[in-house]
Amino acid sequence: MSFSAHLRKLAEPIWKAQLRHPFVVALGNGTLPERKFRYYILQDARFLSDLARVFAAGAQRAPDSESALRFTKLSEETIVVERSLHESYGKQWKMTATQMTSVPMAPTNYAYTRHMLAVAAAGSACEIAVVALPCAWIYCVVGQHLLKQGPPKKSHPYRNWLMLYASPEFAEVQRWMRAKVDQWAKTAGREERRRMEEAFVISSRYEWMFWEMAWTEEEWPV
Repeated sequence: MSFSAHLRKLAEPIWKAQLRHPFVVALGNGTLPERKFRYYILQDARFLSDLARVFAAGAQRAPDSESALRFTKLSEETIVVERSLHESYGKQWKMTATQMTSVPMAPTNYAYTRHMLAVAAAGSACEIAVVALPCAWIYCVVGQHLLKQGPPKKSHPYRNWLMLYASPEFAEVQRWMRAKVDQWAKTAGREERRRMEEAFVISSRYEWMFWEMAWTEEEWPV
């Protein structure tokens, strides 16, 4: 079993719970209230800024130039490709890019990004790839799961979101990250592998919590 497959097996119950989450179900069938989707998109816009920093840290720690270049490209694509989707929704809501990225982070979003940034600050290239892997991999799984019956109708309110995350191009991101994790984990020590297992499971939990955060429109309690 590859190391990435081992990691997914560890988090499998969490991943299965994602596909049953009411936010994901409603997103797929188009019944998700726009208010909740807007909350999600605005929080995700904040999330992507920090995810780009995580990938940039991966470029700095990468053991070879090819991997450094790919991490750099991922950092750029995180901002350019996914943010363009967000900004298309922002135009519908008459919000500028600045307004979208200035919305205060919700507690779960803040905690998740601090978790990733902490690993990015102290971890190896493999640890950095692992902590960000659930984000890319789970979205691919969710996108493909929601489109298993075929592409959504043009009238589907969240068609653009579904088509992006179910696309072959997005699937390639998680495939590359998994390949690097499998390659680099072969030379990782026992303690580093333990840290990677922990980071992967925590990120997987935060991915579920991100859906929950958007479903409940989470706010700071005080």
